[in-house]
Amino acid sequence: MQLTRRTLFKTILAASAACTVLAAPAAFAAWPERPVTLIVPWGAGGGTDATARIIGALLEKDLGQPVNVVNRTGGNGAVGHQAIASATPDGYTIGIATVEISMMHHQGLTKLTPRDLTPLALMNFDPAALTVSNDSPYKNFDDLLKAIKANPGKLKASGTGQGGIWHLGLAGMLSDLKVAPNAVRFVPSNGAAPAMVDLAAGGVDIVAASLPEARSLIDAGKATPLVIMANEPAALYPKVPTLKSLTGSSWTNGAWRGIVGPKGLPADVQGKLSASLKKIYDSKEYKDFMSGRGFGTQYADAAEFGKFMDKSDEDMGAILKTLGMAR
Repeated sequence: MQLTRRTLFKTILAASAACTVLAAPAAFAAWPERPVTLIVPWGAGGGTDATARIIGALLEKDLGQPVNVVNRTGGNGAVGHQAIASATPDGYTIGIATVEISMMHHQGLTKLTPRDLTPLALMNFDPAALTVSNDSPYKNFDDLLKAIKANPGKLKASGTGQGGIWHLGLAGMLSDLKVAPNAVRFVPSNGAAPAMVDLAAGGVDIVAASLPEARSLIDAGKATPLVIMANEPAALYPKVPTLKSLTGSSWTNGAWRGIVGPKGLPADVQGKLSASLKKIYDSKEYKDFMSGRGFGTQYADAAEFGKFMDKSDEDMGAILKTLGMAR
């Protein structure tokens, strides 16, 4: 049979389409085909960096591709969180988000909010604790609270910078207990470590920080934690009472870390990453690593993590407004 030019053209198009269909699985192979970048908005050597690196190492094993941990610091976390949010939503750039994403936009540091990210899994939560020196006259939380109420503005606390997570945790707790959020004067510091040194030296009366951050002086017998702002006792010091058990208050506060991607991450990539992260969270390697450093573990799947971040954003915004620090 002799082919006309029209028939020949149709035959070529059909063959081309067939080849495209056959080649499609190879052209669009299942994610991931190449290394994944995990952005950390904080510096190397800190708790967030350590948490990201154990997650990255275990994720690499599960995905079968290298996971490169990259620190993008600056702007009190704004630079790194922006790098995550601005990445191409293809699964090859993800990151570890921290509680600051629910604070920064209220403080005018960025326009980013948790809604600019794709939540994948909450992996860590270290609740705020109030710690006093062993020489303190306040031997339990009730003693401390009575002193705060009786002498507003007299006691001094530290643990972070002005408007940092531990400052907001203390202020939020006081507000929830119907005490003026500024009833304790807050002395800014460059983190919990120098604040604990100041506590031991008698420069401040209270340190608001996580138990892992206060651990060295607690274990040295120089400081005593009186309460944690959590629903359950901390594994590190299970005898430290929760705020709820002492007062009935449901106020919780802490530093949290979770894995996120840029907004618009494809559903199949989300599903695969979320499944891998749940496997990592349940693994002995992850639990041993975190408990060995005193870090708290708390899991929430993608949907619950999204709600968790929204609640954190709401709480932090409310306290910043109460303190007159929202912009």
